[in-house]
Amino acid sequence: MPQENSAAKVLHHLKQDILKGVFAAGHKLKMSALKERYKVGVNPLREALSQLVVMQLVQVQDQRGYRVCPVTQSELVDIYDTRARIESLCVGLAIVRGDDAWEAGIVAAAYQLQANADLLKADGDIQAWEQLHQQFHYSIVQGCGSKELLRVRLDLYEKASRYRNLWLQHNAGHGAFDVNQMEHEQLVKATLARDAELAKKLISQHIQVPSQVLRDLL
Repeated sequence: MPQENSAAKVLHHLKQDILKGVFAAGHKLKMSALKERYKVGVNPLREALSQLVVMQLVQVQDQRGYRVCPVTQSELVDIYDTRARIESLCVGLAIVRGDDAWEAGIVAAAYQLQANADLLKADGDIQAWEQLHQQFHYSIVQGCGSKELLRVRLDLYEKASRYRNLWLQHNAGHGAFDVNQMEHEQLVKATLARDAELAKKLISQHIQVPSQVLRDLL
């Protein structure tokens, strides 16, 4: 049981470090360095790495070691196109099914995101803002009432994290980031107005922005 707990913990932390860009695409994951960083033995590490291989975040190199999977244009386009379709579906259902508490949650999450946007532009904590960003978008889609849709949506959100962090590194504090914030405001207005068609169009366009920008970088 202790080993299972250790494997679960290192899986969580290593996965987050990869998604946040602590370990960049293509980075060689040395077992000795990972043992020191996460304070665990070889077996829990190997188990965690094996699961990350299945998640397509880590790849095995000629049976000699592990490396963070590269970021590619083809994966970028596939992930963001699929995300836009799933998010649009969730938003449409949320507008139909959401109640007053759902609306209040959107307003609260939007306020927190906007209040911290200025901190980000002043060299704040990008990851702290990203957590609020995730909470904002989740506040909208959670009204869809489908656990399965939300599970699929979360998986895609996580897979897009490495690309979204690249976008943030190049755009935080710049004009593109201000546009991103204005898109959030437009999305909130359309959602609270229960304008499903407009909200679905806005969320689809909003999600695709990083993909369009990053294609040139990759």
